[in-house]
Amino acid sequence: MSEDRKRLLISFSGGETSAYMTYNLLNKWIHDYEDIKVVFANTGQENEATLEFVDMCDRHFGFGTVWVEAVVHHGKRKACTAKIVSFDRASRDGQPFEAVIQKYGIPNQAFPHCTRELKLSPIYAYTDALGWARGSYDVAVGIRADEIDRMAADARKRRIIYPLIKPYPTTKPQINTWWAAQPFRLRLKGYQGNCKWCWKKSDRKLLSIIQEASDAFAFPARMERLYGYVGPEFKRHAAKLPDGYHRTFFRKGRSTLDLVDLSLNLPPDFRPADDDAVVYDPEWDTAGGCGESCEVFSDEN
Repeated sequence: MSEDRKRLLISFSGGETSAYMTYNLLNKWIHDYEDIKVVFANTGQENEATLEFVDMCDRHFGFGTVWVEAVVHHGKRKACTAKIVSFDRASRDGQPFEAVIQKYGIPNQAFPHCTRELKLSPIYAYTDALGWARGSYDVAVGIRADEIDRMAADARKRRIIYPLIKPYPTTKPQINTWWAAQPFRLRLKGYQGNCKWCWKKSDRKLLSIIQEASDAFAFPARMERLYGYVGPEFKRHAAKLPDGYHRTFFRKGRSTLDLVDLSLNLPPDFRPADDDAVVYDPEWDTAGGCGESCEVFSDEN
C-alpha cells in the first residue's frame, strides 16, 4: 500500500471476485481513505446478467457504483472520454463498442484496443474530471491469489493494488463459499464471462456459447460486415496488404461466420465448456486472457 492513501479507485469489473473485493474494501478500508470511488465501465456488449448483478450489488451492499461509457471523438487524435450512465440508461445494443470500431477498426490480437478505449480511457477520463491527477491515487483490482500471473508488471508505478493477493490472499473456492451465503449471485456460468462473446476467449468457450446462444454473435458478425476495412493499415499500407485481407475478431484470422461454421462441424469427441476444469487441449483451450471478467488493469490489458 502506498504511503499517500487519500484516494482509492475501485475498478469493479462486474464479476463475483471483483464484487467480493469491493464489498470488503468498502467495509475494511472505509476509514483509511478520504475518498473512495467504485467505477464500472459498460461496453454495450456485457451480458444482461452482468448489468443486473452490478445493480444488485449497489442495491444490496450500497456500493454506489459510478457507471461510465466511452465517448468517441471521431476525426481527432484523442482517446475516448466518458459519460455517466446508470443501470436503466446503460447501452445494451453495443453503441459504445460500435463507435470505437468506427474510429479504430475491429479489435483482435493484432489490434487489442477495445479494453483500452472502452474501459481504461473512460475510467481515467472520469477520475480526471474529478481532479484526481493520475498517479496520485491507488487503484484496487480484483485479481485473486490464484491469478497472480495477471498482475500488471508496472503495478507499483501505476499505484495498482491487489487486495486479494496482499494483504487478503483469496482464492476462487473462498469467493464461491462467500457468495453461496449471499441472497443473490451473478447468473452466469464461469466460461460465459461478462462480455457476451469476447474474442480473447478460448475456442472451447466461444463454440460452447455459440451452441447455447448464437444470437450473442450477431453484433460481431455485423461489425465485421460493416467495418472490416477500417483501420490505419488500409490507409498507410494498403498496397502491401495480402489479397482479400480484412479485419476479423478471432484468432487465426477467423471471422464470426467461420466460428459459426466450425460450431456446426465439431468432432464427435468435442467437450463443451462447463464450470469445472477440463484437461487442457492446445487446440480448444488456448485463450488470450479473458476469464470470468475483463479486469481493466490486469497485465493482458
